[in-house]
Amino acid sequence: MLTLIFDLTSTPSLWLQITIVAVWVLLILLVSWVASLATDDAEIVRKIVHIGTGNVILLAWWLDIPMSVGITASILASAITLLSYRLPILPGINSVGRQSLGTFFYAVSFGILVAWFWYIQQPQYAAIGIMVMTWGDGLAALVGQRFGKHKYQVFGANKSWEGSLTMALAGYVVCFFILLGVQGNIWQIWVVSLVVAIVATALEAVSFLGIDNLTVPLGSAALAFFLMQLF
Repeated sequence: MLTLIFDLTSTPSLWLQITIVAVWVLLILLVSWVASLATDDAEIVRKIVHIGTGNVILLAWWLDIPMSVGITASILASAITLLSYRLPILPGINSVGRQSLGTFFYAVSFGILVAWFWYIQQPQYAAIGIMVMTWGDGLAALVGQRFGKHKYQVFGANKSWEGSLTMALAGYVVCFFILLGVQGNIWQIWVVSLVVAIVATALEAVSFLGIDNLTVPLGSAALAFFLMQLF
């Protein structure tokens, strides 16, 4: 536990970094609260939080937030989400007794990716993992529910080809532009982004109980990292 304790006094700018992230999270929660008043569709509220909080990984990367802060935040978020399945701590995001651990897995994946890729100083791959899940799964759910007319089932879960196509497209765009910003316009990023998008879509399709919030981020990040090392 001592490795997770960070000294705020040692880095004066750290207070500002944490404040920026906290303000962003509070803004997302405010937007989700307003949305909950404007609509009865709980899924829209969940996806606002899902997409909005996922972008925290970009802030953490750009602000160069220390690894210990990211891991500590992940542990706290994981604990809160676990409690929220029993208590109405996060109304509109988790329903008490809801048969999914997606929000918990989402918080856990953040901590694992920060611990892994911050440690080897390759934070772009943590960003790829979280952002593929954030935008891919978030948009896929919304598109699938509203426009998904061509259904299929995997392990008893109903999916749509429209939603899966959205997942693949969003995953490709996210992976491509992150790698483009770091590696430049080289042919490898076109191939890697395509493979990551296809695998992430497959992982999302075979998910159950919200496990895709763990398998998609970790799988996307690991695959992008190892393929880029291979190429």
